[in-house]
Amino acid sequence: MNIYITKEEIEGKTPIPYKDIGHKSLLQSDALYNYILETSVFPREHPCLKELRDITDKHPLNLMATSADEGQLLSMLIKLINAKNTLEIGVYTGYSLLCTALALPSDGKVLALDISREYYQLGLPMIEKAGVAHKIDFREGLALPLLDELLQDENNKGTFDFVFVDADKNNYLNYHKKVIELVKVGGLIGYDNTLWTGSVALPDDAPMLEFIRNYRGYVIEVNKYLAQDSRIEICQLAVGDGITLCRRIG
Repeated sequence: MNIYITKEEIEGKTPIPYKDIGHKSLLQSDALYNYILETSVFPREHPCLKELRDITDKHPLNLMATSADEGQLLSMLIKLINAKNTLEIGVYTGYSLLCTALALPSDGKVLALDISREYYQLGLPMIEKAGVAHKIDFREGLALPLLDELLQDENNKGTFDFVFVDADKNNYLNYHKKVIELVKVGGLIGYDNTLWTGSVALPDDAPMLEFIRNYRGYVIEVNKYLAQDSRIEICQLAVGDGITLCRRIG
């Protein structure tokens, strides 16, 4: 859930009536979510992923991290489509990035874009320990200008097998309009947080944290856009905070 928020926003006083915002799943049952983690996710989690998850959990902005079950899904998707050239927008400490790098073949590459190298550096020792740092090309800066740079070279268009977007929600639609040109036909784009803690289904006057309300409209907007975009097939899953998978068909 990489949303570029401040610690003060997370600690806002507005009540949330439907569930704890810190929960890494939309499942209403903590017991059921923990069952999934303890039975199917944690026993197969790479030791370096666990170490990175533990370190990230202690960070004041840990809400931005990709959940372990979603990381497992990303790894499976990358292997299923035999991805070799991938792009990630929004890195934070790098849990999803490490999931990707571990899933890629030895000659696979992931281009990782984030506005903060500081957070990426927290996870870098685990990435190096896992022996996959050579697969990662990290670039610091605003993603939209970096994407524009990629698009200026015609050779980059239609070359990415998989794109994962987990960054500022107010730019999701702008990201889509660019990455749709970068992903190949038959390739996959994943947008994280598309159910936005369930707030997308709540009435406008429902109580919610301020940062949830601030970005809610953008998430609803991109959901509507993806649903009618004839260039893609979509599947929206209630994994983590919601992930929408888009397969480019045209």
